[in-house]
Amino acid sequence: MGIGLDTMATLSPPGDVRAGEVLRLRREISRMQRRRSEYPLLPLDAALSPVLPDEGLLTGVAYTVSPSPSLVLALLSAASQKGHWCAVVGMPTLGVEAAAAFGVDLARLILVPEPGDRWLAVTSALAEVVPLIAVQPGSRVRDGEVSRLHARLRDRGTTLLVSDSPVGGAWPQSEGSIHLHDQHWHGLGDGWGLLSDCTATVTVQTRRAPAPSSVRVRLPGSDGRIESVMPELAALAPLRIDAPSARRGVRDEQPLGDGSLVDGSLIDDWAVAG
Repeated sequence: MGIGLDTMATLSPPGDVRAGEVLRLRREISRMQRRRSEYPLLPLDAALSPVLPDEGLLTGVAYTVSPSPSLVLALLSAASQKGHWCAVVGMPTLGVEAAAAFGVDLARLILVPEPGDRWLAVTSALAEVVPLIAVQPGSRVRDGEVSRLHARLRDRGTTLLVSDSPVGGAWPQSEGSIHLHDQHWHGLGDGWGLLSDCTATVTVQTRRAPAPSSVRVRLPGSDGRIESVMPELAALAPLRIDAPSARRGVRDEQPLGDGSLVDGSLIDDWAVAG
Protein backbone atom coordinates (compact mmCIF):
# COMPACT_ATOMS: atom_id res chain seq x y z
CA MET A 1 0.00 0.00 0.00
CA GLY A 2 1.27 3.51 -0.74
CA ILE A 3 3.17 5.24 -3.48
CA GLY A 4 6.44 3.82 -4.70
CA LEU A 5 9.16 5.57 -6.65
CA ASP A 6 7.96 4.13 -9.96
CA THR A 7 4.49 5.55 -9.43
CA MET A 8 5.79 8.97 -8.42
CA ALA A 9 8.25 9.27 -11.28
CA THR A 10 5.53 10.54 -13.62
CA LEU A 11 3.84 12.97 -11.25
CA SER A 12 5.51 16.06 -12.68
CA PRO A 13 5.42 15.89 -16.49
CA PRO A 14 5.55 19.06 -18.58
CA GLY A 15 2.54 20.64 -20.22
CA ASP A 16 -1.08 21.08 -19.24
CA VAL A 17 -1.48 17.63 -17.75
CA ARG A 18 -0.04 18.74 -14.38
CA ALA A 19 -3.44 19.59 -12.92
CA GLY A 20 -4.73 16.12 -13.79
CA GLU A 21 -1.65 14.55 -12.26
CA VAL A 22 -2.25 16.43 -9.00
CA LEU A 23 -5.77 15.00 -8.88
CA ARG A 24 -4.36 11.54 -9.49
CA LEU A 25 -1.87 12.17 -6.72
CA ARG A 26 -4.72 12.95 -4.34
CA ARG A 27 -6.46 9.70 -5.25
CA GLU A 28 -3.28 7.67 -4.82
CA ILE A 29 -2.32 9.10 -1.43
CA SER A 30 -5.83 8.63 -0.10
CA ARG A 31 -5.14 4.89 -0.19
CA MET A 32 -2.39 5.29 2.38
CA GLN A 33 -4.99 6.20 5.04
CA ARG A 34 -2.54 7.77 7.46
CA ARG A 35 -3.96 8.75 10.80
CA ARG A 36 -2.80 11.87 12.59
CA SER A 37 0.62 11.48 14.18
CA GLU A 38 0.48 10.52 17.85
CA TYR A 39 4.02 11.73 18.45
CA PRO A 40 4.97 15.36 19.23
CA LEU A 41 8.43 14.90 17.71
CA LEU A 42 10.07 13.27 14.73
CA PRO A 43 13.50 11.78 15.43
CA LEU A 44 16.77 13.31 14.23
CA ASP A 45 20.17 11.80 13.66
CA ALA A 46 22.23 11.77 16.85
CA ALA A 47 24.72 14.17 15.26
CA LEU A 48 22.01 16.85 14.85
CA SER A 49 19.60 16.25 17.72
CA PRO A 50 21.58 18.22 20.38
CA VAL A 51 20.96 21.54 18.59
CA LEU A 52 17.14 21.22 18.69
CA PRO A 53 15.41 22.19 21.96
CA ASP A 54 13.66 18.81 22.25
CA GLU A 55 16.29 16.89 20.24
CA GLY A 56 13.80 16.30 17.45
CA LEU A 57 11.58 18.02 14.87
CA LEU A 58 8.24 19.24 16.17
CA THR A 59 5.22 17.89 14.31
CA GLY A 60 2.60 20.17 12.83
CA VAL A 61 5.04 23.01 12.06
CA ALA A 62 7.36 24.24 9.31
CA TYR A 63 11.11 24.85 9.48
CA THR A 64 13.21 26.91 7.08
CA VAL A 65 16.32 25.03 5.93
CA SER A 66 19.32 25.75 3.73
CA PRO A 67 18.96 24.68 0.08
CA SER A 68 21.41 21.82 0.57
CA PRO A 69 20.46 18.30 -0.58
CA SER A 70 22.86 16.84 1.99
CA LEU A 71 21.23 18.75 4.84
CA VAL A 72 17.74 17.79 3.67
CA LEU A 73 18.67 14.10 3.49
CA ALA A 74 20.33 14.27 6.90
CA LEU A 75 17.11 15.69 8.36
CA LEU A 76 15.01 12.97 6.71
CA SER A 77 17.21 10.00 7.52
CA ALA A 78 16.34 9.25 11.16
CA ALA A 79 12.58 9.51 10.65
CA SER A 80 12.80 7.36 7.53
CA GLN A 81 14.77 4.68 9.39
CA LYS A 82 12.04 4.64 12.04
CA GLY A 83 9.47 3.73 9.37
CA HIS A 84 8.00 7.17 8.62
CA TRP A 85 7.12 8.14 5.06
CA CYS A 86 9.04 11.11 3.65
CA ALA A 87 8.51 13.27 0.56
CA VAL A 88 10.68 15.70 -1.39
CA VAL A 89 9.00 18.26 -3.65
CA GLY A 90 10.67 20.57 -6.17
CA MET A 91 14.28 19.41 -5.69
CA PRO A 92 15.39 17.84 -8.99
CA THR A 93 19.08 17.74 -7.97
CA LEU A 94 18.43 15.47 -4.99
CA GLY A 95 19.75 12.03 -5.94
CA VAL A 96 18.26 8.67 -5.01
CA GLU A 97 21.71 7.12 -4.49
CA ALA A 98 22.65 9.91 -2.10
CA ALA A 99 19.38 9.38 -0.23
CA ALA A 100 20.16 5.70 0.19
CA ALA A 101 23.69 6.54 1.39
CA PHE A 102 22.22 8.74 4.12
CA GLY A 103 20.05 5.84 5.25
CA VAL A 104 16.74 7.02 3.78
CA ASP A 105 14.39 4.11 3.07
CA LEU A 106 13.67 4.43 -0.66
CA ALA A 107 10.57 2.25 -0.32
CA ARG A 108 9.04 5.01 1.83
CA LEU A 109 10.33 8.02 -0.12
CA ILE A 110 8.11 10.03 -2.46
CA LEU A 111 9.88 12.24 -5.04
CA VAL A 112 8.13 14.97 -7.01
CA PRO A 113 11.16 16.66 -8.60
CA GLU A 114 9.49 19.17 -10.90
CA PRO A 115 5.93 20.07 -9.85
CA GLY A 116 6.10 23.46 -11.58
CA ASP A 117 3.57 26.00 -10.40
CA ARG A 118 1.56 23.22 -8.74
CA TRP A 119 4.13 22.72 -6.00
CA LEU A 120 1.85 24.12 -3.29
CA ALA A 121 -1.06 21.88 -4.29
CA VAL A 122 1.23 18.85 -4.34
CA THR A 123 2.68 19.73 -0.92
CA SER A 124 -0.77 20.27 0.54
CA ALA A 125 -1.98 16.93 -0.82
CA LEU A 126 1.04 15.08 0.53
CA ALA A 127 0.60 16.70 3.95
CA GLU A 128 -2.56 14.65 4.34
CA VAL A 129 -0.64 11.39 4.53
CA VAL A 130 3.12 11.99 4.75
CA PRO A 131 4.56 12.99 8.16
CA LEU A 132 7.75 14.63 6.88
CA ILE A 133 7.99 16.72 3.69
CA ALA A 134 10.84 18.78 2.24
CA VAL A 135 9.86 21.35 -0.39
CA GLN A 136 11.57 24.03 -2.43
CA PRO A 137 8.94 26.65 -3.30
CA GLY A 138 8.66 27.50 -6.97
CA SER A 139 6.86 30.80 -6.44
CA ARG A 140 5.72 33.19 -3.76
CA VAL A 141 2.62 32.27 -1.80
CA ARG A 142 -0.11 34.46 -0.38
CA ASP A 143 -0.65 34.67 3.36
CA GLY A 144 -4.02 32.92 3.06
CA GLU A 145 -2.44 29.96 1.26
CA VAL A 146 0.25 29.67 3.91
CA SER A 147 -2.35 29.78 6.69
CA ARG A 148 -4.38 27.00 5.08
CA LEU A 149 -1.29 24.85 4.62
CA HIS A 150 -0.21 25.35 8.23
CA ALA A 151 -3.70 24.47 9.42
CA ARG A 152 -3.35 21.18 7.54
CA LEU A 153 0.09 20.59 9.04
CA ARG A 154 -1.32 21.03 12.54
CA ASP A 155 -4.35 18.89 11.82
CA ARG A 156 -2.35 15.99 10.38
CA GLY A 157 0.77 16.35 12.53
CA THR A 158 2.99 16.84 9.48
CA THR A 159 6.42 18.49 9.61
CA LEU A 160 7.45 20.67 6.66
CA LEU A 161 11.04 21.56 5.74
CA VAL A 162 10.98 24.60 3.46
CA SER A 163 14.17 25.23 1.51
CA ASP A 164 15.37 28.82 1.25
CA SER A 165 14.53 30.06 -2.22
CA PRO A 166 15.09 33.45 -3.90
CA VAL A 167 11.88 32.81 -5.83
CA GLY A 168 9.74 31.93 -2.84
CA GLY A 169 11.19 34.50 -0.45
CA ALA A 170 11.16 34.15 3.34
CA TRP A 171 8.68 31.54 4.55
CA PRO A 172 6.15 33.02 6.99
CA GLN A 173 5.03 31.27 10.18
CA SER A 174 8.25 29.28 10.40
CA GLU A 175 8.94 27.53 13.70
CA GLY A 176 12.68 28.04 13.21
CA SER A 177 15.64 27.83 10.87
CA ILE A 178 18.18 25.08 10.27
CA HIS A 179 21.11 26.43 8.28
CA LEU A 180 24.27 24.86 6.89
CA HIS A 181 27.40 27.02 6.57
CA ASP A 182 31.21 27.06 6.72
CA GLN A 183 31.59 24.02 4.51
CA HIS A 184 35.09 22.63 3.91
CA TRP A 185 35.81 19.69 1.60
CA HIS A 186 38.72 17.36 2.33
CA GLY A 187 40.80 14.97 0.28
CA LEU A 188 42.28 17.23 -2.41
CA GLY A 189 45.98 18.01 -2.47
CA ASP A 190 48.03 20.24 -4.76
CA GLY A 191 46.78 18.87 -8.07
CA TRP A 192 45.94 15.42 -6.77
CA GLY A 193 43.50 13.50 -4.59
CA LEU A 194 39.76 12.82 -4.42
CA LEU A 195 37.05 14.53 -2.40
CA SER A 196 36.53 12.34 0.67
CA ASP A 197 34.25 14.18 3.08
CA CYS A 198 32.94 17.61 3.96
CA THR A 199 32.87 19.30 7.35
CA ALA A 200 30.22 21.94 7.96
CA THR A 201 28.44 23.78 10.74
CA VAL A 202 24.70 23.38 11.31
CA THR A 203 23.10 26.27 13.21
CA VAL A 204 19.55 26.17 14.57
CA GLN A 205 17.31 28.94 15.87
CA THR A 206 13.71 28.32 16.93
CA ARG A 207 10.92 30.24 18.58
CA ARG A 208 11.41 28.25 21.76
CA ALA A 209 15.19 28.67 21.68
CA PRO A 210 16.00 31.95 19.88
CA ALA A 211 19.68 31.83 20.83
CA PRO A 212 21.63 30.14 17.99
CA SER A 213 22.86 26.61 18.68
CA SER A 214 25.51 25.06 16.44
CA VAL A 215 27.20 21.73 15.88
CA ARG A 216 30.11 20.78 13.63
CA VAL A 217 29.49 17.71 11.48
CA ARG A 218 30.82 15.75 8.53
CA LEU A 219 28.19 15.98 5.83
CA PRO A 220 28.72 13.51 4.32
CA GLY A 221 31.18 11.52 6.37
CA SER A 222 33.44 8.69 5.33
CA ASP A 223 30.53 6.24 4.90
CA GLY A 224 28.27 8.74 3.15
CA ARG A 225 26.18 9.56 6.22
CA ILE A 226 26.32 12.41 8.70
CA GLU A 227 28.94 12.20 11.46
CA SER A 228 29.70 14.32 14.50
CA VAL A 229 33.04 16.11 14.57
CA MET A 230 34.48 15.82 18.04
CA PRO A 231 36.13 19.03 19.29
CA GLU A 232 39.85 18.86 19.73
CA LEU A 233 41.10 18.29 23.25
CA ALA A 234 42.39 21.43 24.88
CA ALA A 235 46.07 21.44 25.71
CA LEU A 236 46.69 20.31 29.25
CA ALA A 237 48.22 22.80 31.66
CA PRO A 238 51.83 22.11 32.68
CA LEU A 239 52.08 19.67 35.57
CA ARG A 240 53.59 21.03 38.80
CA ILE A 241 54.60 18.61 41.53
CA ASP A 242 56.17 19.48 44.83
CA ALA A 243 58.17 16.41 45.80
CA PRO A 244 57.88 15.61 49.53
CA SER A 245 61.18 16.38 51.24
CA ALA A 246 60.84 13.27 53.37
CA ARG A 247 60.48 10.92 50.36
CA ARG A 248 63.69 8.88 50.25
CA GLY A 249 65.67 12.08 50.00
CA VAL A 250 65.95 14.28 46.93
CA ARG A 251 67.76 12.53 44.12
CA ASP A 252 68.14 13.06 40.43
CA GLU A 253 65.91 16.10 40.30
CA GLN A 254 64.59 16.50 36.77
CA PRO A 255 63.27 19.76 35.31
CA LEU A 256 59.71 19.79 33.97
CA GLY A 257 58.68 21.70 30.89
CA ASP A 258 57.71 24.78 32.95
CA GLY A 259 60.99 24.91 34.85
CA SER A 260 59.80 23.21 38.06
CA LEU A 261 61.59 20.21 39.49
CA VAL A 262 60.32 16.75 40.20
CA ASP A 263 61.90 14.06 42.31
CA GLY A 264 63.58 11.43 40.18
CA SER A 265 62.05 8.71 42.35
CA LEU A 266 58.60 9.93 41.30
CA ILE A 267 59.60 9.60 37.67
CA ASP A 268 60.61 6.02 38.37
CA ASP A 269 57.26 5.36 40.07
CA TRP A 270 55.32 6.84 37.10
CA ALA A 271 57.30 4.72 34.67
CA VAL A 272 56.36 1.57 36.59
CA ALA A 273 52.72 2.62 36.83
CA GLY A 274 52.55 3.28 33.10
